[in-house]
Amino acid sequence: MNLTRIIELFLAAIMIIIAPKSFGQDIRLNHRNFMIPVIKERGVIIVSRSEIVTDHNSRPRYLKQLSLNLNGTTDLKDIVNIKIYCNSDSTYLTEEVALKAPLFNSSPIIAGNSILLNGNLRLSSKKNYIWIGLDIKESAIVGNKIKIGLSGLVLDDITVVKGLSQPFTYRVASAVRQSMQDNVHTSRIPGLATALNGDLLAVYDARYESRRDLQGDIDIALNRSTDKGITWLPIQKIIDMGRFNDLPEKFNGVSDPAILVDQKTGNIFVAGLWMHGVLDDKGKWIEGLTDTSTNWNHQWRSKGSQPGFDIKQTSQFLIVKSTDNGKTWSKPVNLTRMCKKEEWWLWAPAPGSGFTMNDGTLVFPTQGRDKTSKAFSTITYSKDGGKTWVTGTPAYDLSTTECMAAQLSDGSIMLNMRTNANKDLAGTGNGRAVAVTKDMGRTWTMHKTSRSALPEPVCMASLYKHVYKAKDGSKKNVLLFFNPNSTTKRNHLTLKVSLDDGNTWPAEKFVLLDEFSGSGYSCITSVDNDTIGIIYEGSQAHLTFEKINIKEIIQ
Repeated sequence: MNLTRIIELFLAAIMIIIAPKSFGQDIRLNHRNFMIPVIKERGVIIVSRSEIVTDHNSRPRYLKQLSLNLNGTTDLKDIVNIKIYCNSDSTYLTEEVALKAPLFNSSPIIAGNSILLNGNLRLSSKKNYIWIGLDIKESAIVGNKIKIGLSGLVLDDITVVKGLSQPFTYRVASAVRQSMQDNVHTSRIPGLATALNGDLLAVYDARYESRRDLQGDIDIALNRSTDKGITWLPIQKIIDMGRFNDLPEKFNGVSDPAILVDQKTGNIFVAGLWMHGVLDDKGKWIEGLTDTSTNWNHQWRSKGSQPGFDIKQTSQFLIVKSTDNGKTWSKPVNLTRMCKKEEWWLWAPAPGSGFTMNDGTLVFPTQGRDKTSKAFSTITYSKDGGKTWVTGTPAYDLSTTECMAAQLSDGSIMLNMRTNANKDLAGTGNGRAVAVTKDMGRTWTMHKTSRSALPEPVCMASLYKHVYKAKDGSKKNVLLFFNPNSTTKRNHLTLKVSLDDGNTWPAEKFVLLDEFSGSGYSCITSVDNDTIGIIYEGSQAHLTFEKINIKEIIQ
């Protein structure tokens, strides 16, 4: 991952800013910490920037010493290296610049939780940038914290600057997927679930040739973790339509996975949308496609998917099943004729995850285009362990698409929906659409928080119910929500919690995980009683995995 992604919205991003300090008439200092995950498989990641501004008419000044404070770090052994880069010709540090930038470095002197670095760097006559980079060992435990602060500078031999900043907290995270890993150009659209044996299962689009959506050479792939997300096993293809009906793989893509664990049987289901061939903008099947054909259309674009059931008419809803915690998978079963209305232009999985209701009913969030091509969100459910499935009615008289669902305390189902009407609404009126059903999607009621409580830049988001046992032995649950906390761009990826079934989302409990831009999709699961896991498309990796102790957000 190019480090440019770290700082692409540098000036617009919300950063932790230490107020400028002046040290004499000719030196000023600004310090900024970047709220980003520290990816342990990525090598050095830049986490903060200090700007030293000198008067161009002053005498030459030299940076002699830097001191860092690591108080509060979970495990100092997680840190492989700390690198200090210096430059004077840029307001950000790209990977290319870092290779050329001088390292302010001698052998570090380590004393307890403090690190002292000595050097002799002549400062430029104007601006100087001091960048702190962290390199974390790959065996570090996801969820551990690194606390690091710039505690002192020595300028020349007489100027000593102390108490610049308190240690700032960074979370150790894992890159489940990175650019070109396993010869996959782009890994996108994550789903995440926990098998009954405790294994974590991350599903996603493996987009082999480009980052573009369907149609293309795309499979549904899986990585499993048997150690709660510290490491991930090699890639598995679990829905791959290959060469079908003499059309090459790039005309048999499968996308938008959703994963569901049956909490009674342990069976795991993954749904995906298969697109066979290409329909042109008029809805006509294109004949004679070959490996060299460049025709393209999308199931949501123009007439890329049409009314009917046939694979040459409409995109197909596929589902696969595992009975051994994700080790092996069945051949795909096509649910299109079972659940899609013939007049609908499209019926598709809503990416992310489904859930098991208290009575054992299995629920997938789904989406589609109705008989007028209008987008809608709903649920699809099974009351017989996944043998047969039923699709509800559209949940909202509004153009909504990707959605996530959770069962509330009264047994009803809440559906949280991406809302196309929010596009370009940066002020009042922007908010996720929220609806509730008490009859399995036959009828829906608009929730009081709909279009007001949870802003979005028009992007997929995660809704999840975490159930846990309190200290007194009682069973409790909280609703969790994760998305880009912005009305305009897919940045400021933030976890939110509701302690009252989604009626309120207190701002003081927000947890910002990544302030910079990514594609923004995500999924949440319960790792164990005390811990949740989140996989998301952030700024540091195609798919980043983090763990958070539930106490952080409920206390």
